[in-house]
Amino acid sequence: MPSHKTGSSNAERATSNKTAAQLHPRNRHQGRYDFDTLIKETPELAAFVFVNPYGDQSINFADPNAVKALNRALLKSFYGIAHWDIPASYLCPPIPGRADYVHYLADVLANSNKGSIPRGEAVRVLDIGVGANAIYPLIGHAEYGWQFLGTDIDASALTSARTIIHANPGLSAAIKLRQQKSPAHIFKGILGANDYIDLTLCNPPFHSSLDEALSGSQRKWRGLGKAVPKQQAPVLNFGGQHAELWCEGGEARFIRRMIEESTIVGRQVLWFSSLVSKASNLPGILSALRKAKAFKIQTVEMTQGQKQSRFVAWSFLDAREHEAWRKARWQ
Repeated sequence: MPSHKTGSSNAERATSNKTAAQLHPRNRHQGRYDFDTLIKETPELAAFVFVNPYGDQSINFADPNAVKALNRALLKSFYGIAHWDIPASYLCPPIPGRADYVHYLADVLANSNKGSIPRGEAVRVLDIGVGANAIYPLIGHAEYGWQFLGTDIDASALTSARTIIHANPGLSAAIKLRQQKSPAHIFKGILGANDYIDLTLCNPPFHSSLDEALSGSQRKWRGLGKAVPKQQAPVLNFGGQHAELWCEGGEARFIRRMIEESTIVGRQVLWFSSLVSKASNLPGILSALRKAKAFKIQTVEMTQGQKQSRFVAWSFLDAREHEAWRKARWQ
């Protein structure tokens, strides 16, 4: 861990980059979905599109198959991903929100590069919990040409991600996968002594137990105007396996564990980051970062429609070391 002291004036820089309910300016998914155009690219989506009572085209977002078809169409139309599929019951993420995280992270990197987003294969990103869908590497590589290392504890999820990567020309060289063999660790066993990473990202499991995850699913279904038969366990329209939805202590404990481990590899990574789904967890996370003596800390607020989300980013390197990193890796 770095030996420098953390001054109170620059130990924490909380930033709010969104004041309006809109996506990041570079996000390709502004406004309503253009279903006619999407269907031309992905005809199978047509089976799930209908006209709602307001006269607008839509899909049933409570139907996992409809959400998967929409994702497949979005990835093909906007990111050139011709082949994408995931096994039943695995997390099927909302594309616009995932893209927002990537774009705001690009802004974080730009702040360490004299305001210019570093692009191309010189930038190496670690996706902690890449999942079966590999969504962050797909978007990040398509938008910025970044190289990705995706990790997961679930071998079946990695098999699915690997199938997607191999099915799309050019991705095998840009996206590598490694299995985390120990659920107790995040960076240990993944990063070797000579591995240097410009950015890490993570969408941690946010529930603390299976019961909490099921309760959240029930609320989601009610919000979608659907009732779940009592004899059936509720299933989210976006799916999700155990490791994707919950872990002991929920996201707060997971991120604190990530912070603890990040101190060990603090000189090998320029920026660490993690989504924080619950705003109530943020004070404890920021306290843990100060305790870990992170030199730079940012909180970035994001808005997707009615949903509020955020991520924290931290670095153990000071301004001089950021400049040295930029010159060594991005020039």
